[in-house]
Amino acid sequence: MTQPTKKSSKPVEKQTTDEQVKLYLTISPLLKSAFDEVKEFSKKKQDDELNLKKVKTINRLLVKAKEILKDEPTVDYLDFLDENDLPTNSDAVLIMSQFISAMEKFHNDHYVYHDNRLSWDNEGHWK
Repeated sequence: MTQPTKKSSKPVEKQTTDEQVKLYLTISPLLKSAFDEVKEFSKKKQDDELNLKKVKTINRLLVKAKEILKDEPTVDYLDFLDENDLPTNSDAVLIMSQFISAMEKFHNDHYVYHDNRLSWDNEGHWK
């Protein structure tokens, strides 16, 4: 009887797409800006609810962020703000900070040195 051959356990490296890069460059600063605003609300009145308009605006950003992160392991831990049971300022800060951390990890994992310069790991298609 022959022994089974050992398969490589090295994970397959995924590369970013042009669409992910473009969306990241658009959404990341908007998400950080919205986070800073909600964080300020939370400092003043952490248990106050966000209004529905703010929740919908933030969720639009979070939906796009989740599109960017769809193939990342962090995506399983990201939730949207509940539009039916409005979150408090502090709840929103927690959820948004998780998205921002996941986006930073995405950037750190996919914006790499190549030929002595930093670039996205999508084989040089993005300019």
